Amino acid sequence: MITIRLYTDSDAPFLASIFRDSVRVLGRRAYTRAQVRAWLQGTPDATETRARCSDGRTTFVADDGSGQPVGFIDLEPDGHIDLFYVAPDVAGQGVAKSLYNALETVAVRDGLERLYVEASEVAKGFFDRQGFIVSKRRDFDIQGVPIHNYAMEKMLRP
Repeated sequence: MITIRLYTDSDAPFLASIFRDSVRVLGRRAYTRAQVRAWLQGTPDATETRARCSDGRTTFVADDGSGQPVGFIDLEPDGHIDLFYVAPDVAGQGVAKSLYNALETVAVRDGLERLYVEASEVAKGFFDRQGFIVSKRRDFDIQGVPIHNYAMEKMLRP
């Protein structure tokens, strides 16, 4: 049974691993091997993950019931979703939707007017289904390797 809870510092090593495994496995659905390797260069370790998750953002963790995180999403105070990853073995099982629902509930409660994200090609369809609109495709290089994602946003209040 998956439960959604707030991040604790003991989650950091698991989240770093989920980030890396998700990029390595799920990233291959839409990106070349070279692009996945380049993306992996920016994978935070546990120390970097702990620092990011303690910088004022709200991080939600999907827990499989044993205390083992299987996914996470964060919300920065301005409505930016920076990190959103699920373990490959639970992809497509509703974990991402549960995480996103928790995030949007808090965003609405806190009076945010919009949410925005830079969604990978892999995540774009998920955000489309949640009502996000693409504002532009972002083409860029990571260490000389061309890659892209999508700037997307969702208005929460008119």
